[in-house]
Amino acid sequence: MPKPYPAEFRTRAIALVRAGKPATAVAGDLGISGSCLQNWLRQDRIDRGEIEGVPRTESAELRRARARVRELEREVEILRVASKLLGQEAPHPKESTR
Repeated sequence: MPKPYPAEFRTRAIALVRAGKPATAVAGDLGISGSCLQNWLRQDRIDRGEIEGVPRTESAELRRARARVRELEREVEILRVASKLLGQEAPHPKESTR
């Protein structure tokens, strides 16, 4: 996977295009592909609310939530295995208390 560009670099490239410079010229000057710059521009439009899509802040929040869900699922699986080893029935997650 290619190394991501710094956020400041992306912001400056987007600013150049929004200032009126052609996207192909900006991409060539900065040594990035035109499709890469187009993706950045599309995400910028989403973040500004100009077009439909998932803003970066939401996608970051969604990644954190999914990671937390995976962590909790692993914990539940560990408890199930431990309860089987101890000869007990696994507790139902909704019946357990803190």
